[in-house]
Amino acid sequence: MTFRGTFDLTLDAKHRLTIPTRYRAAFADGVVLAAGLEDCVAIWRPEDYDAWTSDALAGHSPLSPEFRKLKRHFTANSQATELDGAGRVMVPKFLLDSGRLAKDVSVVGAGECLELWDRKAWASYNGEVLANVSDIAAGLQQTAS
Repeated sequence: MTFRGTFDLTLDAKHRLTIPTRYRAAFADGVVLAAGLEDCVAIWRPEDYDAWTSDALAGHSPLSPEFRKLKRHFTANSQATELDGAGRVMVPKFLLDSGRLAKDVSVVGAGECLELWDRKAWASYNGEVLANVSDIAAGLQQTAS
């Protein structure tokens, strides 16, 4: 499944996020909330998170300190959970802090996962990307050659 779109939502007083209706079925077997590489929280299907982290670590020696640090990052800064009956997931404090999240958030489709951003931070980040998308694309094209 490919996750697309941007949804402006609000965390409730218990730090619960209502997953957009169109994506709830995708999380029927569980959810992994994980610290993002930017200031956000990634919302993964468990099997996709496991595949992504395995791919990120593939080909590197498990004996190297960097491998162990990254593996710990992936496991210590994530949490397996489930949607409640109302399609909500509680975001734990350590991930709220990691993503610098407050009440007003944006849920953003990021392809293989959703991302949870502070709404103002997302607007700023996305605005910068939109303003530079031609240069970003050209840079990727040059690296691929």
